[in-house]
Amino acid sequence: MNGTDLRGRPITAADTPALLLDLDVAEANLARMAAFFKNRTAKLRPHFKSHKCTMLAKRQLAAGSAVGICCAKLGEAEVLAAAGVEDILIANQVVGPAKMARLVDVARRCRVRVAADSAANVDELSAAATAARVEIGVLVEVDIGMHRCGVAPGEPALVLARRVDKSPGLRFDGIQAYEGHLVCRPDREDREQSARRDMQQAIETRRLIERSGLKVRILSGGGTGTYDMTGVMEGVDEVQAGSYALMDCSYVTVRPEFGNATAVLATVISHPTKDRAVLDVGLKGLSGEFGPPKLVDRPGDEIPYLGSEEHVCVKLGGGQPIEIGQKLRVIPSHGCTTCNLYRQYVVHRRGIIEDLWPIDGAGRLT
Repeated sequence: MNGTDLRGRPITAADTPALLLDLDVAEANLARMAAFFKNRTAKLRPHFKSHKCTMLAKRQLAAGSAVGICCAKLGEAEVLAAAGVEDILIANQVVGPAKMARLVDVARRCRVRVAADSAANVDELSAAATAARVEIGVLVEVDIGMHRCGVAPGEPALVLARRVDKSPGLRFDGIQAYEGHLVCRPDREDREQSARRDMQQAIETRRLIERSGLKVRILSGGGTGTYDMTGVMEGVDEVQAGSYALMDCSYVTVRPEFGNATAVLATVISHPTKDRAVLDVGLKGLSGEFGPPKLVDRPGDEIPYLGSEEHVCVKLGGGQPIEIGQKLRVIPSHGCTTCNLYRQYVVHRRGIIEDLWPIDGAGRLT
């Protein structure tokens, strides 16, 4: 059944498993975040990796307060550029000859920036940009405690910034620093104090670089969990929030002001015992790294674990009847990795399907 056939029909008309997107909730999330940044120095750079849908990315830009879109992979940047997004930050290192050829092609179509944390990568980027006669913006990534990518704050970041600035074909735009190790801390006060402490390292590094005579146009970082914490610090210019658009059952406990806009629609395919039912979706349709998903509108029933590829077992304890063929909504525990498993959203308002939106960035791992 295609999108035209589904429009105007209830969500239960969709075949399962299906990834639902409640447009009323999503639009409210986008409006709330845009309103927060409307009159602030720092602006929003929504993260594409969370939903991977260019139609939704364009709505984030249209909502206001956004300076562009960021993404995790070059493949995502290619999708965004093809959709007409004009300002893209690849918040990651782009490395290797094959990717250099693709990156300069993106640079021909839009304003693109990448993160870098090594002299070798800077030299590679410079050679590719010079040969292609394009300019690529670079943010020096600074490790402020996540211990993933990034140079140490202070002098190491300054040394790399100088190298970028002197490299043909590159434009030194500033710093990237991500407090991702803190964004999901459940206690708000602990999260805020820790995020401000760690982000201060990036701000001090910015000041050091500026004192050296280099201009830092951008300090970019942050996320949904800290948008109103690091996003109000003097010296922070962009917040790379992404999960706020759609949320999930884990993140909503940290940020309850944003609603869950996605759910996986699944069908009851088995009811072998009075206290167990089985749905037609498993790990291949629901990510489980943040715990089991949650059922919608079935108090007392639960999904105790997620362990099978194609099945979810529901523990029945709420007293509500359940039948073979019945369709249930399940909220994933991690929206980002769940969305990557699907190729389209079934978009609806109040349970009536309006459209199918392609998840055109899904599977873009390179």
